[in-house]
Amino acid sequence: MSTVHEASAPAQPRPEVAPPGEWTFPQPRELDLPNGIRALVHDVPGQYVISVRTTVPVALRHEPREIEGVAWIMARLLDEGTRTHGQRELSELLERRGIAIGAGMSESSLGMDMDVPLRNLAEGLGLLTECLTEPAFAETEVSRLTRTRQAEIEQERASAGRRALKEWAKTYYDSANRASRPGSGTPESVAAITREDVVAFHAAHVHPEGATVVVAGDLTGVDVDALLAQSLGAWTTSGRTASVEPAPAPRAADAARVVLVDRPGSVQSEILMGSPGPDRRVDSGWAPFPVLGYVIGGAPNARIDEVLREDKGYTYGIRAGFRPRQIGSAFTVSGSVRADSTVDSLRLLTEIIEGVGEGISAEETRAGVDFLTLTAPGRYDTADAIADETSGLAGDNLPLSFTSDVIAAMRELTPSDLDAAWREHVSQERTIIVVGDASLYRDEVEALGLGPVTVVPN
Repeated sequence: MSTVHEASAPAQPRPEVAPPGEWTFPQPRELDLPNGIRALVHDVPGQYVISVRTTVPVALRHEPREIEGVAWIMARLLDEGTRTHGQRELSELLERRGIAIGAGMSESSLGMDMDVPLRNLAEGLGLLTECLTEPAFAETEVSRLTRTRQAEIEQERASAGRRALKEWAKTYYDSANRASRPGSGTPESVAAITREDVVAFHAAHVHPEGATVVVAGDLTGVDVDALLAQSLGAWTTSGRTASVEPAPAPRAADAARVVLVDRPGSVQSEILMGSPGPDRRVDSGWAPFPVLGYVIGGAPNARIDEVLREDKGYTYGIRAGFRPRQIGSAFTVSGSVRADSTVDSLRLLTEIIEGVGEGISAEETRAGVDFLTLTAPGRYDTADAIADETSGLAGDNLPLSFTSDVIAAMRELTPSDLDAAWREHVSQERTIIVVGDASLYRDEVEALGLGPVTVVPN
Protein backbone atom coordinates (compact mmCIF):
# COMPACT_ATOMS: atom_id res chain seq x y z
CA MET A 1 0.00 0.00 0.00
CA SER A 2 1.51 3.24 -1.11
CA THR A 3 1.09 6.60 0.54
CA VAL A 4 1.03 9.81 -1.46
CA HIS A 5 2.46 12.78 0.37
CA GLU A 6 1.37 16.18 -0.84
CA ALA A 7 4.09 18.74 -1.20
CA SER A 8 4.23 21.11 1.73
CA ALA A 9 2.88 24.56 0.96
CA PRO A 10 5.57 27.23 1.01
CA ALA A 11 5.72 29.20 4.23
CA GLN A 12 3.83 32.47 4.04
CA PRO A 13 5.54 35.62 5.23
CA ARG A 14 4.20 37.02 8.46
CA PRO A 15 1.91 39.98 7.74
CA GLU A 16 3.18 43.32 8.87
CA VAL A 17 1.20 45.07 11.57
CA ALA A 18 0.61 48.63 10.48
CA PRO A 19 -0.92 51.48 12.45
CA PRO A 20 -4.65 51.88 11.78
CA GLY A 21 -5.60 54.45 9.21
CA GLU A 22 -7.26 57.69 10.20
CA TRP A 23 -10.99 57.38 10.73
CA THR A 24 -13.69 59.99 10.29
CA PHE A 25 -17.32 59.92 11.29
CA PRO A 26 -19.51 59.49 8.18
CA GLN A 27 -21.01 62.70 6.87
CA PRO A 28 -24.69 62.66 5.88
CA ARG A 29 -26.31 64.05 2.79
CA GLU A 30 -28.33 67.12 3.73
CA LEU A 31 -31.62 68.39 2.37
CA ASP A 32 -34.44 70.67 3.44
CA LEU A 33 -37.95 69.25 3.45
CA PRO A 34 -40.85 71.34 2.08
CA ASN A 35 -41.74 72.65 5.56
CA GLY A 36 -38.14 73.55 6.45
CA ILE A 37 -37.27 70.47 8.52
CA ARG A 38 -33.61 69.62 8.09
CA ALA A 39 -33.06 66.06 6.86
CA LEU A 40 -29.72 64.26 7.27
CA VAL A 41 -29.40 60.99 5.37
CA HIS A 42 -26.75 58.30 5.89
CA ASP A 43 -26.63 55.44 3.39
CA VAL A 44 -25.11 52.56 5.40
CA PRO A 45 -24.72 49.47 3.18
CA GLY A 46 -25.82 46.20 4.73
CA GLN A 47 -27.90 47.81 7.50
CA TYR A 48 -31.41 46.73 6.57
CA VAL A 49 -33.08 47.96 9.74
CA ILE A 50 -33.41 51.68 9.14
CA SER A 51 -32.89 54.03 12.08
CA VAL A 52 -34.83 57.29 12.08
CA ARG A 53 -34.21 59.97 14.71
CA THR A 54 -36.38 63.07 14.89
CA THR A 55 -35.39 66.00 17.10
CA VAL A 56 -37.83 68.83 17.80
CA PRO A 57 -36.69 71.89 19.82
CA VAL A 58 -38.73 71.96 23.04
CA ALA A 59 -37.26 73.75 26.05
CA LEU A 60 -38.02 72.02 29.33
CA ARG A 61 -37.80 75.37 31.09
CA HIS A 62 -41.12 76.40 29.51
CA GLU A 63 -43.12 73.90 31.56
CA PRO A 64 -45.47 75.61 34.02
CA ARG A 65 -43.97 75.15 37.49
CA GLU A 66 -47.12 73.58 38.97
CA ILE A 67 -47.25 70.82 36.30
CA GLU A 68 -43.57 70.11 35.72
CA GLY A 69 -43.26 66.70 34.13
CA VAL A 70 -45.95 67.47 31.54
CA ALA A 71 -43.35 67.38 28.73
CA TRP A 72 -42.23 63.93 29.82
CA ILE A 73 -45.84 62.69 30.00
CA MET A 74 -46.52 64.16 26.57
CA ALA A 75 -43.48 62.44 25.07
CA ARG A 76 -44.36 59.07 26.57
CA LEU A 77 -47.90 59.29 25.17
CA LEU A 78 -46.97 60.04 21.56
CA ASP A 79 -47.01 56.36 20.56
CA GLU A 80 -50.06 55.51 22.69
CA GLY A 81 -52.67 56.15 20.00
CA THR A 82 -53.51 58.84 17.47
CA ARG A 83 -56.69 60.37 16.13
CA THR A 84 -56.44 57.97 13.16
CA HIS A 85 -55.35 54.83 14.99
CA GLY A 86 -56.43 54.10 18.56
CA GLN A 87 -54.01 52.79 21.15
CA ARG A 88 -54.64 49.08 20.52
CA GLU A 89 -54.85 49.44 16.75
CA LEU A 90 -51.61 51.41 16.59
CA SER A 91 -49.82 48.94 18.87
CA GLU A 92 -50.89 45.98 16.74
CA LEU A 93 -49.98 47.78 13.53
CA LEU A 94 -46.48 48.61 14.76
CA GLU A 95 -45.94 45.05 15.96
CA ARG A 96 -47.07 43.49 12.67
CA ARG A 97 -44.73 45.74 10.70
CA GLY A 98 -41.77 45.25 13.02
CA ILE A 99 -41.66 48.97 13.82
CA ALA A 100 -40.30 50.25 17.14
CA ILE A 101 -41.17 53.84 18.05
CA GLY A 102 -40.33 55.70 21.25
CA ALA A 103 -39.98 59.26 22.47
CA GLY A 104 -38.30 61.14 25.29
CA MET A 105 -37.37 64.59 26.54
CA SER A 106 -34.01 66.21 27.18
CA GLU A 107 -33.04 69.65 28.45
CA SER A 108 -33.79 71.28 25.11
CA SER A 109 -35.57 68.89 22.77
CA LEU A 110 -38.18 66.25 22.17
CA GLY A 111 -36.67 63.19 20.54
CA MET A 112 -38.75 60.63 18.67
CA ASP A 113 -36.96 57.54 17.43
CA MET A 114 -37.94 54.75 15.09
CA ASP A 115 -36.27 51.55 13.94
CA VAL A 116 -38.01 49.89 10.99
CA PRO A 117 -37.28 47.15 8.43
CA LEU A 118 -36.33 48.65 5.07
CA ARG A 119 -39.40 47.17 3.35
CA ASN A 120 -41.70 49.05 5.77
CA LEU A 121 -39.88 52.39 5.77
CA ALA A 122 -42.63 54.27 3.92
CA GLU A 123 -45.35 53.06 6.28
CA GLY A 124 -43.10 53.63 9.27
CA LEU A 125 -42.43 57.27 8.36
CA GLY A 126 -46.16 57.80 7.94
CA LEU A 127 -46.89 56.38 11.38
CA LEU A 128 -44.03 58.32 12.98
CA THR A 129 -45.44 61.53 11.53
CA GLU A 130 -48.91 60.60 12.72
CA CYS A 131 -47.70 59.99 16.27
CA LEU A 132 -45.83 63.28 16.31
CA THR A 133 -48.55 65.45 14.80
CA GLU A 134 -51.90 63.99 15.87
CA PRO A 135 -51.54 62.12 19.17
CA ALA A 136 -54.85 61.24 20.81
CA PHE A 137 -53.77 61.84 24.43
CA ALA A 138 -56.69 59.73 25.62
CA GLU A 139 -57.92 60.60 29.12
CA THR A 140 -57.42 57.04 30.33
CA GLU A 141 -53.85 56.94 29.02
CA VAL A 142 -52.93 60.26 30.62
CA SER A 143 -54.30 59.05 33.97
CA ARG A 144 -52.49 55.73 33.66
CA LEU A 145 -49.18 57.35 32.83
CA THR A 146 -49.34 59.95 35.62
CA ARG A 147 -49.97 57.12 38.10
CA THR A 148 -47.12 55.13 36.60
CA ARG A 149 -44.79 58.09 36.84
CA GLN A 150 -45.64 58.69 40.50
CA ALA A 151 -44.88 55.02 41.24
CA GLU A 152 -41.58 55.32 39.36
CA ILE A 153 -40.61 58.40 41.36
CA GLU A 154 -41.16 56.42 44.55
CA GLN A 155 -39.07 53.54 43.19
CA GLU A 156 -36.29 55.95 42.24
CA ARG A 157 -36.01 57.03 45.86
CA ALA A 158 -34.90 53.47 46.62
CA SER A 159 -32.03 53.76 44.13
CA ALA A 160 -29.04 55.37 45.79
CA GLY A 161 -27.65 56.53 42.44
CA ARG A 162 -30.93 58.17 41.39
CA ARG A 163 -31.37 59.73 44.81
CA ALA A 164 -27.86 61.19 44.65
CA LEU A 165 -28.49 62.69 41.20
CA LYS A 166 -31.72 64.32 42.36
CA GLU A 167 -30.07 65.85 45.44
CA TRP A 168 -27.02 66.92 43.45
CA ALA A 169 -29.12 68.88 40.94
CA LYS A 170 -31.10 70.46 43.76
CA THR A 171 -27.88 71.52 45.50
CA TYR A 172 -25.74 72.42 42.49
CA TYR A 173 -28.15 74.58 40.48
CA ASP A 174 -29.90 77.79 41.50
CA SER A 175 -33.28 76.84 42.95
CA ALA A 176 -35.06 79.25 40.57
CA ASN A 177 -33.71 77.36 37.53
CA ARG A 178 -35.49 74.40 35.95
CA ALA A 179 -32.27 72.36 36.03
CA SER A 180 -32.47 72.16 39.83
CA ARG A 181 -35.66 70.10 39.69
CA PRO A 182 -36.36 66.61 38.30
CA GLY A 183 -36.78 66.65 34.54
CA SER A 184 -39.79 64.35 34.74
CA GLY A 185 -41.46 66.19 37.59
CA THR A 186 -42.16 65.75 41.29
CA PRO A 187 -44.93 63.63 42.83
CA GLU A 188 -46.99 66.79 43.40
CA SER A 189 -46.53 68.31 39.94
CA VAL A 190 -47.14 65.02 38.12
CA ALA A 191 -50.32 64.38 40.14
CA ALA A 192 -51.65 67.76 38.99
CA ILE A 193 -51.26 67.05 35.25
CA THR A 194 -54.50 66.71 33.28
CA ARG A 195 -55.23 65.75 29.69
CA GLU A 196 -55.87 69.41 28.91
CA ASP A 197 -52.40 70.28 30.15
CA VAL A 198 -50.79 67.68 27.90
CA VAL A 199 -52.78 68.77 24.84
CA ALA A 200 -51.97 72.43 25.49
CA PHE A 201 -48.24 71.81 25.95
CA HIS A 202 -48.07 69.79 22.72
CA ALA A 203 -49.94 72.45 20.77
CA ALA A 204 -47.78 75.27 22.13
CA HIS A 205 -44.34 73.70 21.84
CA VAL A 206 -44.19 70.89 19.25
CA HIS A 207 -43.63 72.40 15.80
CA PRO A 208 -41.64 71.56 12.67
CA GLU A 209 -39.71 74.83 12.95
CA GLY A 210 -36.10 73.99 13.80
CA ALA A 211 -36.70 70.23 13.72
CA THR A 212 -34.23 67.69 12.31
CA VAL A 213 -34.75 64.16 11.04
CA VAL A 214 -31.89 61.70 10.60
CA VAL A 215 -32.24 58.54 8.52
CA ALA A 216 -29.50 55.89 8.54
CA GLY A 217 -29.40 52.46 6.91
CA ASP A 218 -29.11 50.70 3.58
CA LEU A 219 -31.19 52.93 1.31
CA THR A 220 -30.32 51.26 -1.99
CA GLY A 221 -33.16 51.78 -4.45
CA VAL A 222 -35.19 53.89 -2.00
CA ASP A 223 -36.34 57.41 -2.86
CA VAL A 224 -35.93 58.54 0.72
CA ASP A 225 -36.24 62.22 -0.23
CA ALA A 226 -39.75 61.65 -1.55
CA LEU A 227 -40.74 59.52 1.45
CA LEU A 228 -39.60 62.22 3.85
CA ALA A 229 -41.30 64.99 1.88
CA GLN A 230 -44.60 63.09 1.89
CA SER A 231 -44.47 62.37 5.65
CA LEU A 232 -42.59 64.67 8.02
CA GLY A 233 -42.15 67.24 5.26
CA ALA A 234 -45.91 67.71 5.04
CA TRP A 235 -46.30 68.63 8.73
CA THR A 236 -47.42 72.21 9.29
CA THR A 237 -48.51 74.19 12.37
CA SER A 238 -49.16 77.80 13.28
CA GLY A 239 -45.55 78.12 14.53
CA ARG A 240 -43.85 78.41 17.88
CA THR A 241 -44.24 81.33 20.23
CA ALA A 242 -41.56 80.61 22.88
CA SER A 243 -37.82 80.88 22.29
CA VAL A 244 -35.82 77.66 22.27
CA GLU A 245 -32.44 79.36 22.23
CA PRO A 246 -29.96 77.77 24.68
CA ALA A 247 -30.10 79.26 28.15
CA PRO A 248 -27.55 78.86 30.97
CA ALA A 249 -28.35 77.00 34.17
CA PRO A 250 -26.79 79.17 36.92
CA ARG A 251 -25.04 77.47 39.82
CA ALA A 252 -26.40 78.00 43.32
CA ALA A 253 -24.54 80.56 45.43
CA ASP A 254 -23.98 77.93 48.14
CA ALA A 255 -23.30 75.00 45.83
CA ALA A 256 -19.83 74.31 47.27
CA ARG A 257 -20.97 72.17 50.17
CA VAL A 258 -21.60 68.60 51.34
CA VAL A 259 -25.09 67.11 51.62
CA LEU A 260 -25.54 63.80 53.43
CA VAL A 261 -28.77 62.03 52.45
CA ASP A 262 -29.53 59.92 55.50
CA ARG A 263 -30.39 56.24 55.01
CA PRO A 264 -30.09 54.56 58.40
CA GLY A 265 -28.69 51.05 58.22
CA SER A 266 -27.24 51.40 54.71
CA VAL A 267 -24.17 49.19 54.20
CA GLN A 268 -22.95 51.25 51.24
CA SER A 269 -22.55 54.96 50.56
CA GLU A 270 -23.28 56.44 47.16
CA ILE A 271 -20.95 59.36 46.41
CA LEU A 272 -21.53 62.01 43.75
CA MET A 273 -19.07 64.90 43.44
CA GLY A 274 -19.38 67.60 40.82
CA SER A 275 -17.71 70.86 39.82
CA PRO A 276 -18.20 73.34 36.95
CA GLY A 277 -16.60 72.61 33.58
CA PRO A 278 -16.86 73.63 29.92
CA ASP A 279 -19.41 72.67 27.30
CA ARG A 280 -18.55 71.23 23.90
CA ARG A 281 -18.22 74.69 22.36
CA VAL A 282 -15.26 75.64 24.55
CA ASP A 283 -12.92 77.92 22.59
CA SER A 284 -9.83 75.81 23.19
CA GLY A 285 -11.54 72.69 21.84
CA TRP A 286 -13.41 69.78 23.40
CA ALA A 287 -10.81 67.08 22.63
CA PRO A 288 -8.90 67.17 25.96
CA PHE A 289 -11.94 66.67 28.17
CA PRO A 290 -13.03 63.13 27.25
CA VAL A 291 -9.38 62.10 27.59
CA LEU A 292 -9.17 63.72 31.04
CA GLY A 293 -12.33 61.87 32.08
CA TYR A 294 -10.85 58.58 30.90
CA VAL A 295 -7.53 59.13 32.70
CA ILE A 296 -9.15 60.16 35.98
CA GLY A 297 -12.05 57.74 36.17
CA GLY A 298 -13.09 56.34 32.81
CA ALA A 299 -11.74 52.81 33.08
CA PRO A 300 -10.73 50.14 35.63
CA ASN A 301 -7.10 51.21 35.24
CA ALA A 302 -7.82 54.92 35.76
CA ARG A 303 -6.48 56.89 38.70
CA ILE A 304 -9.56 56.54 40.89
CA ASP A 305 -10.02 52.79 40.57
CA GLU A 306 -6.30 52.19 40.89
CA VAL A 307 -6.53 53.58 44.41
CA LEU A 308 -10.05 52.94 45.68
CA ARG A 309 -10.66 49.60 44.00
CA GLU A 310 -7.33 47.92 43.42
CA ASP A 311 -5.35 49.28 46.37
CA LYS A 312 -8.03 49.86 49.05
CA GLY A 313 -10.84 47.50 48.01
CA TYR A 314 -13.46 50.11 48.91
CA THR A 315 -15.53 49.86 45.71
CA TYR A 316 -16.40 47.79 42.66
CA GLY A 317 -15.77 50.87 40.55
CA ILE A 318 -16.13 54.66 40.52
CA ARG A 319 -16.44 56.61 37.30
CA ALA A 320 -15.64 60.20 36.36
CA GLY A 321 -16.29 62.37 33.34
CA PHE A 322 -17.84 65.53 31.93
CA ARG A 323 -21.59 65.96 31.51
CA PRO A 324 -22.01 68.75 28.96
CA ARG A 325 -25.19 70.78 28.66
CA GLN A 326 -25.93 73.20 25.83
CA ILE A 327 -24.20 75.85 27.96
CA GLY A 328 -21.64 74.67 30.50
CA SER A 329 -21.04 71.27 32.00
CA ALA A 330 -20.08 69.53 35.21
CA PHE A 331 -17.14 67.26 35.90
CA THR A 332 -18.60 64.50 38.06
CA VAL A 333 -17.30 61.54 40.02
CA SER A 334 -19.85 58.92 41.07
CA GLY A 335 -20.02 55.45 42.53
CA SER A 336 -20.66 53.46 45.69
CA VAL A 337 -18.24 52.47 48.45
CA ARG A 338 -18.42 50.40 51.63
CA ALA A 339 -20.13 52.40 54.37
CA ASP A 340 -17.15 52.02 56.69
CA SER A 341 -14.85 53.50 54.06
CA THR A 342 -16.95 56.60 53.31
CA VAL A 343 -14.73 59.15 55.02
CA ASP A 344 -11.47 57.76 53.66
CA SER A 345 -13.01 57.48 50.18
CA LEU A 346 -14.00 61.16 50.25
CA ARG A 347 -10.51 62.08 51.40
CA LEU A 348 -8.84 60.00 48.69
CA LEU A 349 -11.18 61.19 45.94
CA THR A 350 -10.46 64.80 46.87
CA GLU A 351 -6.71 64.13 46.82
CA ILE A 352 -6.93 62.39 43.44
CA ILE A 353 -8.94 65.19 41.85
CA GLU A 354 -6.72 67.90 43.26
CA GLY A 355 -3.69 65.88 42.15
CA VAL A 356 -4.77 66.18 38.52
CA GLY A 357 -3.51 69.76 38.66
CA GLU A 358 0.00 68.43 39.24
CA GLY A 359 0.06 67.02 35.73
CA ILE A 360 -0.93 64.16 33.43
CA SER A 361 1.85 61.80 32.35
CA ALA A 362 2.74 60.97 28.76
CA GLU A 363 1.76 57.35 29.39
CA GLU A 364 -1.67 58.33 30.70
CA THR A 365 -2.19 60.69 27.78
CA ARG A 366 -1.34 58.01 25.25
CA ALA A 367 -3.61 55.45 26.93
CA GLY A 368 -6.59 57.82 26.92
CA VAL A 369 -6.02 59.00 23.36
CA ASP A 370 -5.55 55.47 22.04
CA PHE A 371 -8.68 54.15 23.70
CA LEU A 372 -10.95 56.96 22.56
CA THR A 373 -9.60 57.22 19.01
CA LEU A 374 -9.02 53.55 18.22
CA THR A 375 -12.40 52.38 19.52
CA ALA A 376 -14.35 55.09 17.70
CA PRO A 377 -14.87 53.06 14.49
CA GLY A 378 -16.44 50.27 16.55
CA ARG A 379 -18.62 52.64 18.55
CA TYR A 380 -20.11 54.08 15.36
CA ASP A 381 -20.31 50.93 13.28
CA THR A 382 -24.09 50.51 13.07
CA ALA A 383 -26.91 52.55 11.61
CA ASP A 384 -28.50 53.24 14.98
CA ALA A 385 -25.22 54.50 16.49
CA ILE A 386 -24.61 56.74 13.48
CA ALA A 387 -28.17 58.08 13.65
CA ASP A 388 -27.92 58.70 17.41
CA GLU A 389 -24.65 60.63 17.11
CA THR A 390 -25.82 62.70 14.15
CA SER A 391 -29.10 63.51 15.87
CA GLY A 392 -27.25 64.56 19.02
CA LEU A 393 -24.98 66.90 17.06
CA ALA A 394 -27.90 68.42 15.20
CA GLY A 395 -29.95 68.81 18.37
CA ASP A 396 -27.12 70.77 20.00
CA ASN A 397 -26.49 72.81 16.84
CA LEU A 398 -22.95 71.49 16.57
CA PRO A 399 -21.15 71.08 13.23
CA LEU A 400 -21.72 67.66 11.67
CA SER A 401 -17.94 67.32 11.44
CA PHE A 402 -17.66 67.74 15.23
CA THR A 403 -17.05 64.07 16.06
CA SER A 404 -14.38 63.70 13.36
CA ASP A 405 -12.76 66.99 14.34
CA VAL A 406 -12.57 65.95 18.01
CA ILE A 407 -11.09 62.55 17.17
CA ALA A 408 -8.49 64.20 14.92
CA ALA A 409 -7.63 66.75 17.61
CA MET A 410 -7.26 63.98 20.21
CA ARG A 411 -4.53 62.34 18.14
CA GLU A 412 -2.43 65.50 18.55
CA LEU A 413 -2.91 65.97 22.29
CA THR A 414 0.08 66.27 24.59
CA PRO A 415 0.25 66.13 28.39
CA SER A 416 0.63 69.90 28.47
CA ASP A 417 -2.63 70.26 26.51
CA LEU A 418 -4.46 68.20 29.12
CA ASP A 419 -2.84 70.12 31.95
CA ALA A 420 -3.86 73.46 30.45
CA ALA A 421 -7.44 72.31 29.78
CA TRP A 422 -7.87 71.14 33.37
CA ARG A 423 -6.26 74.19 34.89
CA GLU A 424 -8.15 76.73 32.79
CA HIS A 425 -11.62 75.21 32.54
CA VAL A 426 -12.36 72.96 35.53
CA SER A 427 -13.31 74.56 38.84
CA GLN A 428 -12.12 73.09 42.12
CA GLU A 429 -15.31 74.11 43.93
CA ARG A 430 -17.20 70.89 44.48
CA THR A 431 -20.76 69.93 45.32
CA ILE A 432 -20.64 66.62 47.21
CA ILE A 433 -23.60 64.32 47.83
CA VAL A 434 -23.39 61.16 49.96
CA VAL A 435 -26.37 58.81 50.23
CA GLY A 436 -26.00 56.44 53.18
CA ASP A 437 -26.14 56.15 56.95
CA ALA A 438 -25.12 59.68 57.97
CA SER A 439 -24.84 58.74 61.66
CA LEU A 440 -21.77 56.63 60.88
CA TYR A 441 -19.64 59.45 59.50
CA ARG A 442 -21.15 62.93 59.83
CA ASP A 443 -18.62 64.24 62.36
CA GLU A 444 -15.67 62.80 60.44
CA VAL A 445 -16.91 64.23 57.14
CA GLU A 446 -17.14 67.67 58.76
CA ALA A 447 -13.58 67.23 59.99
CA LEU A 448 -12.37 66.75 56.39
CA GLY A 449 -13.12 70.44 55.74
CA LEU A 450 -14.72 69.87 52.33
CA GLY A 451 -17.35 72.53 52.96
CA PRO A 452 -20.46 73.09 55.08
CA VAL A 453 -22.20 69.79 55.86
CA THR A 454 -25.99 69.36 55.80
CA VAL A 455 -27.97 66.21 56.60
CA VAL A 456 -31.31 65.67 54.82
CA PRO A 457 -33.76 62.75 55.02
CA ASN A 458 -33.98 60.21 52.26
